[in-house]
Amino acid sequence: MSRILGSQTIVSPCCAQGRPWSAITRMSKKQRCLMMESLPHDVVERILERLAVDPLLRFKAVSKQWKSTIESPFFQRRQFTQRQQSGNPDVLMVSLCRYDVINPDIEALATLVLGSSSSVKIPTPWEKEENTVYLVSRDSCDGLVCLFDIRKSGFVVNPTTRWYHPLPPCQLQQLIIGLGDSFYDLGYRLSKLGFGKDKLTGTYKPVWLYNSLEIGLENATTCEVFDFRTNAWRYVSPAAPYRIVGCPSPVCVDGSLHWFTECEETKILSFDLHTETFQVVSKAPFANVDGFHIVMCNLDNRLCVSEMKRPNQVIWSFNSGNKTWHKMCSIDLDITSHWFGRHRCAVLPLALLDGKKKKKKKLLFYCRERSRTLMVHDQETKSYDVAFEADSVGYPVCYFPSLISIS
Repeated sequence: MSRILGSQTIVSPCCAQGRPWSAITRMSKKQRCLMMESLPHDVVERILERLAVDPLLRFKAVSKQWKSTIESPFFQRRQFTQRQQSGNPDVLMVSLCRYDVINPDIEALATLVLGSSSSVKIPTPWEKEENTVYLVSRDSCDGLVCLFDIRKSGFVVNPTTRWYHPLPPCQLQQLIIGLGDSFYDLGYRLSKLGFGKDKLTGTYKPVWLYNSLEIGLENATTCEVFDFRTNAWRYVSPAAPYRIVGCPSPVCVDGSLHWFTECEETKILSFDLHTETFQVVSKAPFANVDGFHIVMCNLDNRLCVSEMKRPNQVIWSFNSGNKTWHKMCSIDLDITSHWFGRHRCAVLPLALLDGKKKKKKKLLFYCRERSRTLMVHDQETKSYDVAFEADSVGYPVCYFPSLISIS
């Protein structure tokens, strides 16, 4: 059961009432609310959908009609679209802890508005339990994120409203729990949980695709999908015909999740979240590489892959129309070593941010091994700047705050 934790012309309220803006600002909150209530409700809706989530949660108390409007899925999706179009995403930081301290305290969730000097802690229901380092799926979907742990239940969470839905352990997790410490003797490299949305039905789906042979299963891979209607995991058959590279997280783009294949000639494997079928969509622009040296990401709704090949890390963008790759940009690892030191793993691109004239020319990225600094690379000026620095930024994922939940 889901739970709660704690282009049209818009008429402004002041114009609708024939009052200058200075008079409006001198009104009490109650007077402003009463004035808003006197407007036609469709005008009120257009005004409300341009507001941030926090005031909207408070405005549910204004009237039953406002509450009904703000809780309607139609309104919530319009409000989310407005937020997406209004600027850069926020950054959710998951499992913040210092890696230079033995048995550190773990801060489960914190959110960062880019440009701020500090993050804000988000209360969570599982903090009362023992410290658990939850991982987070690479993508947020409509303001929702998916947290997971190999031995415990995970959560789909709306970090803005505090809504969450527990995920029971899948068959893979139950197997790992049953093996106990002997699981580590297998030398099994566990793949990451994917999270995406069927673009035709709007259904959200956590997906766990994993290699099977090491854990005594017959097929090359096994795929489990979580169904929110039944609150249970189910198998997808046939699963992927190729083994996958376990280290890079899968990425959702345009209604499909993507993985690297574990082949001499690295391929991009895709899982359509509507048809629930697998296919190879392309060869990667590199081959026979170490899984720690490659990453996959979604930048401005495009599938991107990147290979660390010192002294640079090149990011490639995929054109799904003609199935070709083009070089988007390159990160100079000699420069970033000033902040990151020398690291084994490829740095992880997080998002493209608005630059001059609202063109998305700034790349936000971080080092997974020294998870303390968020960096920005301006592709036009070729400069590098620190966006945020702390003792830990945990596992960061970009998201747009929303009111959306899963019923």
